Amino acid sequence: MRIVRLASEIDFAGWRAAARRLRAEHQAPDEVLWTVDGEGDLFGDEAKTPAPSPPSFTAPRAFVDLAREVALHRSGERFALLYRLLWRLEREANLMELASDPDVARARHMAQAVSRAAHKMKAFVRLRLVEDAAEETYVAWFEPAHRVTEQVAPFFARRFANMNWSILTPDVCIHWDKAQLRLTAGADPADAPSGDTLEEYWRTYYAATFNPARLKVATMQREMPKRYWRNLPEARLIPELIQSAEGRTDVMVRQAPSEPNRRVVRQAQRLSRDASFEEGAPSSLEEIAAGVDFCRRCELWRDATQGVAGEGPAAAPLMLVGEQPGDQEDLVGRPFVGPAGQMLDRALAEAQVPRDRAYVTNAVKHFRHELRGKRRIHQNPSASHVSACRWWLDAERRIVRPRVIVSLGANAALGVFGKAMPIGKSRGQAFQLTDEAQGVVTYHPSYLLRVPDQDARDQAYAAFVQDLKFAWSLAA
Repeated sequence: MRIVRLASEIDFAGWRAAARRLRAEHQAPDEVLWTVDGEGDLFGDEAKTPAPSPPSFTAPRAFVDLAREVALHRSGERFALLYRLLWRLEREANLMELASDPDVARARHMAQAVSRAAHKMKAFVRLRLVEDAAEETYVAWFEPAHRVTEQVAPFFARRFANMNWSILTPDVCIHWDKAQLRLTAGADPADAPSGDTLEEYWRTYYAATFNPARLKVATMQREMPKRYWRNLPEARLIPELIQSAEGRTDVMVRQAPSEPNRRVVRQAQRLSRDASFEEGAPSSLEEIAAGVDFCRRCELWRDATQGVAGEGPAAAPLMLVGEQPGDQEDLVGRPFVGPAGQMLDRALAEAQVPRDRAYVTNAVKHFRHELRGKRRIHQNPSASHVSACRWWLDAERRIVRPRVIVSLGANAALGVFGKAMPIGKSRGQAFQLTDEAQGVVTYHPSYLLRVPDQDARDQAYAAFVQDLKFAWSLAA
C-alpha cells in the first residue's frame, strides 16, 4: 500500500504531482491511500528514489478542470476518485464523455456541489461593521458547504475593493486591506460581530423589495437553505413574509392597475386603431405599456386579462426577449414573474448578470391559452401573432437601444430576427442586427423546466447560464 500525504485539504498541486508519479509507476488505485497531514511531504515514509520518467500520456483538459473543482469537495474519497478516473483514462480515452459512468457521474456531482457552494458564498456573505475600530473595517462569518473560500476570495476583493474587510470561516480566513489579500487559519463564530446598525436598513430594503407573486417556498429554500439563515439579517423576516405572501398576492391580482397619463391613453387608443402603425410611434416605455393594453392587432387580447409590456431601465445595455406572458404574468401584468422567471433570475445570478441592468420583455404581449376546466393551459403563439406584435417589440428596441438582445426561445428569435433561428445551431454566436445591436439565441427558461432527464436538464441549464455570460460579456 502506497501512502500519499498531501499538504492541505485542497492541495490539488500535490495530488497532481503524486498522481503523475503513481501513474508512471503503474500503481493501481486500490493500492494507494490518500491522506492529509499538513506536512506537504508526499512520500515521506519512503526512501528518496528517482521517479521514473512519465509515459507519453496526457489527461484531457476536461478532466483537469473537473479535478480542480472536485479537490475542493469535503468528501474524503475525492482524491481517490480522481486518481481512479486518471488511471482509467489511459485505457478509456472517451471516459469523460460517458455521463452514465458511476465514477464520472460522482465526480461531476461533486463539482456541481462545489460550484453551488461558491455561488452561495458569494450570495450570502453579510459583512458587518466592527464597532470602535480605528479604521472602518467589516467582518463576516460564513460556513461554506465545501472548501471554496480561497477560490472566491478574488471575487470579494473586486466587489469590495475600497473597504477593509475579513471573511472568517472554519477552514481559513481571508483579509483585504484595499491592496492585497491575506490568508490566515480558520476561526470561530465568536470572532465575528453579531450585528451592526446597518442591519435594520437591510431588513427594511428586503421587506420592501419582496414580491409575494414570485414566491415559491420550495425553490427559495433550495436556493437559500436554512443553514445560511443565521448569517443573514433578513432571515428573521422570512417566516412572516411566507405566511403573508398568499394574501398579498390575492390583493395584487384584485387591485386595479394604476391609471396611466390620459394623454398616453389617448395616444395608445389611437395607435391600437391604426392598422399600419406607420405614424405616431410611441416615444416612451409608458406609452408602450398603455398601448399594449389597448392593442387589437390580433385576437389574443380577447381572452387575456391584460397586455404585458416590458420592464426595466430605459437605457439597459441588455434586452431579454421571451416568447409570451404566462398565466401569472397575465394576472400580475409584469413579465417573468412565474416559474420561468424564477429560473431566469437564478441563471442571471449564476452568470453574474445584474438583473437591474437588463430590460425584460416578450415577443408577444398577450397570453395565449386554452381552458381545461378551471385551468388555463399555455399555447404557443403562432407566427402571425409574433408578426402582429413585432411593432411593439421594435418600439421597445428603439427606445431602450440595447447593445445586446437575447432571444429566449424560437418564437422570441422570430420576433427579434424576423426569421426562424434554430436554437441548437445558433447558440454561442453573436449576430449583427439592423439596429446596431447584437443578437444572441438561447433556450427559454420554461424549456429547462420541462426537460425530464436530470442530467440533460443540468447540461441545458449550464449551457443557458453560459449563453447569458456570453451575452453580458458583449453588452458590458
